[in-house]
Amino acid sequence: MADARGISRRHMGLGAVALGGGLAFASLPADPAAAAAPTRGDGRPALRHGSAREAGLLPGPLKQLVADAEAFLQPSPRHSWYAGAVLLAGRGRTVALHKPIGMAVRYQAYDEETDTGVEFPPDRQIPMAEDTVFDLASVSKLFTSILAVQQIERGRIELEAPVASYLPDFGRAGKQDVTIRHLLTHTSGFRAWIPLYTAPTYEEKVQRVYDEALAGPPGTAYLYSDLNLISLQLVLEHVTGRRLDVLLREEITEPLGMRRTRYNPPASWKPKIAATEDARRPWSGLDRGLVWGEVHDENAYSLGGVAGHAGVFSDAWDLAVLARTLLDGGVCGRKRILRPESVELMFTDFNTAFPGDEHGLGFELYQHWYMGAMATPRTAGHTGFTGTALVLDPTTDSFLVVLGNSVHPVRSWRSGSAPRVAAANQLARAVPVRPARGRTAWFSGMASAATATLALPALDTSSGVARLSCALWWDTEPKADVLVLESSADGGTTWEPVPFTTRRPGGTAEAHPTGTATGWSGRVWHDLTAELPAAPGLVVRWRYTTDRLYVGRGAYVDGLRVEKGRRRLFDEARPADAARLRAEGWSRETG
Repeated sequence: MADARGISRRHMGLGAVALGGGLAFASLPADPAAAAAPTRGDGRPALRHGSAREAGLLPGPLKQLVADAEAFLQPSPRHSWYAGAVLLAGRGRTVALHKPIGMAVRYQAYDEETDTGVEFPPDRQIPMAEDTVFDLASVSKLFTSILAVQQIERGRIELEAPVASYLPDFGRAGKQDVTIRHLLTHTSGFRAWIPLYTAPTYEEKVQRVYDEALAGPPGTAYLYSDLNLISLQLVLEHVTGRRLDVLLREEITEPLGMRRTRYNPPASWKPKIAATEDARRPWSGLDRGLVWGEVHDENAYSLGGVAGHAGVFSDAWDLAVLARTLLDGGVCGRKRILRPESVELMFTDFNTAFPGDEHGLGFELYQHWYMGAMATPRTAGHTGFTGTALVLDPTTDSFLVVLGNSVHPVRSWRSGSAPRVAAANQLARAVPVRPARGRTAWFSGMASAATATLALPALDTSSGVARLSCALWWDTEPKADVLVLESSADGGTTWEPVPFTTRRPGGTAEAHPTGTATGWSGRVWHDLTAELPAAPGLVVRWRYTTDRLYVGRGAYVDGLRVEKGRRRLFDEARPADAARLRAEGWSRETG
């Protein structure tokens, strides 16, 4: 299901709400690590459980990640965001956090009149487990995209080829210029969604896709649409002669040992699957009652459970295996599913014409609305309407899986993407930033809707040229969150920006004429210099301001020094000078 009808997925993150008996224990592998622990060529595990230290992560933020996630089991603000979730976070080949919380199956129905959930009796409720299987919803699009890139790699599909060159009937209604790339980057011009489930036969559903006219010319706008990946499914099935579920099994899940990932899970899996929605009109397109063990998305359900845009079921460990495979350039153990240059296409922005809607082939990029502080220009991922998310950050070699049943018992209880953002913020915070010059550095914090200041004592810069130097590290939500270097000559009544220059290791100097830094800086330390105004009692400070929505990893300052000629007016390395710094919201951090 498209996460919203007619609006962007980024707007969905701001809070839009959209449409979209006895138990036999499942015959699934008992331990996720044992079930799917592919090995590298040297025979050692490619992915394993381990400690935060072994993963190169800080344990405190990982603990806070769980605490934040558990808070969303409570009303937030009126209803819980999900009945339960499975959280997985790792770095390198180590999974440092794998935690189930809440319930996989709690409600048997939704009472519309009272806006309450009708719970199963306690003995029929099922708690979350590490290996609980989830309906991934739109995270399924990533699997379809990987299958498409495989066929591009093998020469059966060309990225810039018209879709109609493979499916002539697709070219109807003005779609003759839509290319495979347009489908993979949601720039085809398709509207977000149409109710294919109202067509009585599979053939008629396909014809509706072929007959669908575009909302705009291809390549002129970004519009997230399920129809893109449904169309891609039709292309894949045509060029390979295999159904999409067979392709998934033969080309991805079997090679990678992903034993809990498939379309249409068998009935024996049901006790290990998280329930989704009490699907009834008007909030659902179909009257199905409690959806549990079958795909939630109405169109995917009507297509027999196998669809390019939705329908894949999986668990957290299997998704971690997929994440690790992509971060390792398409290889896992002795199995390669993609060449490194093909994987690179998924981490490369093809939508540079549409800022804010960055997109690789199939993967969304740089989306703070669910990636939080993990977001970088190369951070890739996707969310699913049922409450799922996968985020991969090649910059820090880290990965995050958040699987929640957030439409259980009904989709209207869930709004926005706050639990995903909170989890991503804490994993980003868990990746340490080592001080540039000493044992500690000043850290701005990552609070939203906040202002943090770090001020030097008043200095006499009235004679001669005084220069400030330091090491600076920043990563903020672009434009929304800003780091400012400013000065006051009247005791703090008025402040003026101080232009500065930064230089990253091996790079060229970059001027900041407005005295500000925002956005992505490479997550490396930069050397900073600034010429200060002349004043007998000049106060210089850093001011970091964030908006109420999302944040980046924050800012760090280290080794502050002010010199006038050969004279040092201030040197943070001197304990007496360091003690005179005034910090509000900033703290010392060892990294």
